[in-house]
Amino acid sequence: MSTFFRPAMSLIVLMTLITGVAYPLAVTGIAQVAFPEQANGSLLRDADGKVRGSTLIAQDFSGDGWFHSRPSAGAFATVSSSASNLAPSNPALATRVNEDAARQYVPQQGPVPLALLTTSGSGLDPHLPPAAVDYQLARVAAARQLPLATLQQLVLQYTLQPLVGPPVVNVLALNSALDQLSTSPH
Repeated sequence: MSTFFRPAMSLIVLMTLITGVAYPLAVTGIAQVAFPEQANGSLLRDADGKVRGSTLIAQDFSGDGWFHSRPSAGAFATVSSSASNLAPSNPALATRVNEDAARQYVPQQGPVPLALLTTSGSGLDPHLPPAAVDYQLARVAAARQLPLATLQQLVLQYTLQPLVGPPVVNVLALNSALDQLSTSPH
C-alpha cells in the first residue's frame, strides 16, 4: 500500500507547488514587469488620484450630460456579467429594445444605432463604435452647453484603432475627459 501511497502523495505535493505556487508567482511577476497597467486592472483615476473605474469594464451613465454605454444584461455588475440569452423571438427582448430605442431617440438623426440597443456578450463591453457616440453628440452638447465641435474633437481624441477590428471609443474614458472639460453639475 505504501508503495503506491507515498509516490502519489509526493506527486500531489510537487504538482501543487509547481502549478499552485511557482507558476502563478512567475506569471504574476512577468505581468507586473511587462504589462503593469493591465496587470493592475487598467484603472482610470481622476485628477485627485481616486479610482473612477476600469477602462476594461463599462459603467452605467444616465442623464443627458453623459455619453451612454451599451445596455448591460447584468446591470453593469461584474458578478453577474453575461449576456441576457434572450432569443430574438422573445417578447421581453423586443420590449427592452423598443424602450431603449424610445429613450435614446433623437429627432432628425435617424434610427438609434444598434450598439446603443444591444448588449455585448459579457454585458460589460466598455466600447462603442464612433457612430453610436456621434449619435449622442447633440444631446450631450445641449445638456452641457458646449459647442458641438468641441465634443467632436474630444470623441476623435478618444477613438481607438485596435490592431484588429473597427475603430471604437471607450465610453468611460470619454466621459472622464468630458468631466474634466466641463466641471458644471449634470
